[in-house]
Amino acid sequence: MRPRKILTALALVVLAPVAYLTLWPVPVAPVAWSAAPPPGYAGPHAANQRLAALQHIDLKGDSGPEHVAIGRDGKLYTAVASGRLLRLNPDGSGLEVFAQPGGRILGFDFDAAGHLIGADPTRGLVSVAPDGQVTVLADQVDGDPIRFANAVVVARSGRIYFSDASTRFSARDLGASEAGLREILEGSASGRLLEYDPTTKRTRTLARGFSLANGVALSQDEQWLFVADTGRYRIWKIDVAGTAPPKVLLDKLPGYPDNLMRGRDGRIWVGLVKPRNAGADRLSDKPFVRKLIMRLPRSIWPLSKDHAHVFAFTEDGRVVADLQGPSGAYGETTGVTETVDRLYVTNLRAKTLGWLPRPAP
Repeated sequence: MRPRKILTALALVVLAPVAYLTLWPVPVAPVAWSAAPPPGYAGPHAANQRLAALQHIDLKGDSGPEHVAIGRDGKLYTAVASGRLLRLNPDGSGLEVFAQPGGRILGFDFDAAGHLIGADPTRGLVSVAPDGQVTVLADQVDGDPIRFANAVVVARSGRIYFSDASTRFSARDLGASEAGLREILEGSASGRLLEYDPTTKRTRTLARGFSLANGVALSQDEQWLFVADTGRYRIWKIDVAGTAPPKVLLDKLPGYPDNLMRGRDGRIWVGLVKPRNAGADRLSDKPFVRKLIMRLPRSIWPLSKDHAHVFAFTEDGRVVADLQGPSGAYGETTGVTETVDRLYVTNLRAKTLGWLPRPAP
């Protein structure tokens, strides 16, 4: 082979991967933002083993009890990865399929009539009647599709507040996991908080600018909403009436906050589905590098290890309980549902529903 041909071949060998890494189209348009240094496991989140004693309720073949709520009948309801809605007694007995609504519901709550109001990431806000019939309540806001309904809370007034995790990436088209990953990786913070009025059947936007808008909870007086901003490691406090500006209540969390659930004695529980990753944090202000990573095999991406972690905070932002399982045996914890005598710990992928005896106040 002539020297010129050899040099041409070598140039192609070198330039082809460079061209791929720098020019190949990717499905996100990363933006720069600044991740605050991770706090580590210190202070109110000091490392502990309080989830080591977690007990388990077998879901008998189902998995992913991402959220649990108490129905009017006093039973536990949970939505699992198969799309089923399960119902069981508080002691774990009597497990049965309550409904098969045809989609993977994430967060949900009950209205005054006993309907299960759910966030279906592919269909929007849905209502499941006691007989299992499903009705789509809202799938758009002023003509704009709801692309990734995520969490729900129902006020005493009947109004429904729910999160749309991303207005950039559709769970219907990509699946919830992929849509959520792209929303966080892009960093555009396109998520929003919505309100549905069952009287007028209108949906409106209350707040925007969340990086994967996630769990939603109401204050005891229902004048404030708390919203998990998963991709920014923080929790917002938002005035329902809109007269006060939104404010960050908890910031620089040691992991990605998921569900929010009002507990007892004024507490609000949150699950950290994954711990923060130092490598990912260092890329927050490097959108070009994040584009490069999108072109690499996912097996070499900087991913977090499992670390089970849930905690409770008060409405003024004080952390009052913290439970961890550093071994990751029940990793990807999404939240806590608190009853008089138990804490039910929910999980994105586990085949069991975890629980602990409720600690004394």
